[in-house]
Amino acid sequence: DACSIIQTIISKLQTQHPNALIITSGDFNHVTMNKVLPTFKQYVSCPTREERTLDLMYDNIKDAYISSPLSGQVRSQPGSPQTLLCASGEEEAYDHKDCEEMSLPGVPTMMDVTGQFDVEFRITVACRNGSIYILRRESEKPKYCIELSSHPVGLVRVGKNVVVGCTDESLQGFTQKGKKLWKIILPAPITTMASMDLPNRGLQAILVGLANCQVQLYREKNLLSTIRTPDMVTSICFGRYGREDGTLIMTTKGGGLMVKILKRTAVFHDRDSAPGPPLAQSVRLNVPKKTKLYVDQTLRERENGLAMHRVFHMDLSRMRLAATRAYVKALESSLTPMSSSVSEPLKMNAVVQGLGPSFKLTLNVQNTASCRPIMNLAISFLYDNNLYRIRKPYMRIPLLVPGLIYPFETFVECTSDKGISDIIKVFVLHEEKSLPLLTAHINMPVSEGLMHN
Repeated sequence: DACSIIQTIISKLQTQHPNALIITSGDFNHVTMNKVLPTFKQYVSCPTREERTLDLMYDNIKDAYISSPLSGQVRSQPGSPQTLLCASGEEEAYDHKDCEEMSLPGVPTMMDVTGQFDVEFRITVACRNGSIYILRRESEKPKYCIELSSHPVGLVRVGKNVVVGCTDESLQGFTQKGKKLWKIILPAPITTMASMDLPNRGLQAILVGLANCQVQLYREKNLLSTIRTPDMVTSICFGRYGREDGTLIMTTKGGGLMVKILKRTAVFHDRDSAPGPPLAQSVRLNVPKKTKLYVDQTLRERENGLAMHRVFHMDLSRMRLAATRAYVKALESSLTPMSSSVSEPLKMNAVVQGLGPSFKLTLNVQNTASCRPIMNLAISFLYDNNLYRIRKPYMRIPLLVPGLIYPFETFVECTSDKGISDIIKVFVLHEEKSLPLLTAHINMPVSEGLMHN
């Protein structure tokens, strides 16, 4: 059969020329040569007819080639020529061979083409009216429209997204359906744009030439690297040159030509140059699928939405009423650290110092009145005698001048060795009133000294 004939010919050639490069290629359909030629490697990894890989290429050198699909419109039949696509000033785009015509609302200035003519393709066209139109197969008019805030100066397709550079020094990303994904502001006007594709590293990026003699490399909206040039770059091309897969060729405004080769050990790290949230926020969350319980709950809320809303407002009103009643009760019984009396406005805070069993308790009392002093006040404590002993359980307060903070100190000794603590209540009293002016609850810490002993 054909495989045996190919094996015989290649064996004869390898015997006659042992160091020669031997390549065999063609339309193999469903036949493979892996068993017949075990030392040869097949390099075509992209589809050559619709979604099938029928055209193969074998040679006897390892890692000699890298296959990638062309970025233009091609026929889906093997061996068919590429289709010529041209745009005219009459706001139309033509397919030259079949004379197919598509109309546009504006005069086209830039185009980007992807797909196969006989199967499915997309034509992205930037026009002078500041809009971008996306054409599809069997559609005489644009399927989607992207309206820009300024005129486009660059158009590059990266994967399934479209990246546009505008005259307002901005770089914007859109989906195939025209949905805006991101926007960043550049430090200078854009002079040229090109795509940077490295399939062996899984890198798809954009090269942007700027008027400040810089070429910046972006992966989506993240800045990867910056190249400084002696002159303003007017055109960029990235691809294979000789044996090097990553070669960047640039022309400058003064007529210069620069060639840069990417190091094989180069590593790119994202540097988010745009202000805003961090990079981690743009990472998509692994949201679980909707469960049956979630769907049932959604249907219940949709059917009983009015009743649930009324119950919510009723509960909210009850909670507000309970909070108001508790607040009024606290004011009537002076259970707050601030006095509600108009004649004696006071404020007090407490500080507990020490590890135990002896603690230092400092009470800071302040008269918050504007110009009236307060007199005839006293401080009293309410506590558990089995746990604590206070050196000064009752203290008289002198005349309080408005605005000043008066500290009153006393010592609290813990008499229990059980390692527990309790609350000490502090009352500020007036000699002529039966109710306290204000009350403070002090949560005493556990005595660490007794626990250690």
